[in-house]
Amino acid sequence: MNVHAASSILVHGHRGARAMRPENTLPAFRYAIEAGVDALELDMAVTSDGVLVISHDPLLEPPVCSAPTAATAIIHTLTLAQVREWDCGKIQNPLFPKQQAIPGTKMPTLDEVFDLAPLGNFDFNIETKIFAEKPEYAPSPEEFVRLVMECVHKHNLEKRVILQSFDFRTLLEMKRVAPEIRTSALIVGKMQDFVTAAQSAKANIISPHYSMVTPAQVAAAHQAGLQVVPWTANIPAEWDPLIAAGADAIISDDPAVLLAYLKTKKKH
Repeated sequence: MNVHAASSILVHGHRGARAMRPENTLPAFRYAIEAGVDALELDMAVTSDGVLVISHDPLLEPPVCSAPTAATAIIHTLTLAQVREWDCGKIQNPLFPKQQAIPGTKMPTLDEVFDLAPLGNFDFNIETKIFAEKPEYAPSPEEFVRLVMECVHKHNLEKRVILQSFDFRTLLEMKRVAPEIRTSALIVGKMQDFVTAAQSAKANIISPHYSMVTPAQVAAAHQAGLQVVPWTANIPAEWDPLIAAGADAIISDDPAVLLAYLKTKKKH
């Protein structure tokens, strides 16, 4: 992880920088790297032929990805070649008015995203999109982690990868097979104790929705040796309480703006 002063806050570019470029695409990741992020945050699915691809949702559908022949499709039922028939930059996401559409953008593989590693010393905060109640959306936790580690080893990125998930099965499996890899427990919903949640996943990092963060929770997490990395905060009214609470990092859709804001606060 990049080394900053003790008071600094790291910035993770959410899905690269989806406020500015099509989410989870190489243009979004390059934009975030050029902005100076400390980590690229991204999501992984697995194709039917066992390739790790970068997608937040297990389903392909507009506005994120579009194809002329289907309204929706489950990534895990498609080969990589079939996934590549979809255009994941054609439509500007209406939630992000500054987002620049880039028609013809294909869904990248994890391998291709890891190829960006020489462009800086940023981390890769990668999420397993796996759902206990929807086993058809992903391989088993064991297979998912095996594929991830195969790619991590290929690129020698063991020290630059964080594995995150809401489904703690993959985090526990990662700790079993590769305890040196940092893991991050994602949580949302009813208020949970940060330390208890992280310990149940054997995670190094707790990653709550930004609305869950309190100074007391952060202090307790730090006392337990955990980092606190809230998601996904996009405006000063959301950032300021996280800064005041002592969060270690902030995941944001607009990382360039957050980086500039933190510099005004001398927090990066």
